[in-house]
Amino acid sequence: MSSKHHHIAVGEIVPLSYLHRGERAKVVSLHNDNHALRRRLLDMGITKGVEIYIKKVAPLGDPIDVALRGYELCLRKADMAEIMVEKL
Repeated sequence: MSSKHHHIAVGEIVPLSYLHRGERAKVVSLHNDNHALRRRLLDMGITKGVEIYIKKVAPLGDPIDVALRGYELCLRKADMAEIMVEKL
């Protein structure tokens, strides 16, 4: 995956999985055909306009600990790929 080498510019819209530790982004949309997973992500507060901060990355790169709405959440990289964000 080119996310390791590609610098993401502020304002660029990319999957959440492309961001690195310490970066912030705003959710633009959820692209997911799995309605149960989409509902779960929405229930966890991942909605359009919410700001997400990449807090920690597991040693093997998955899962990733993010902070949003005043709490922390662990997400799998595959689920993060379904969340489109604008880098802040």
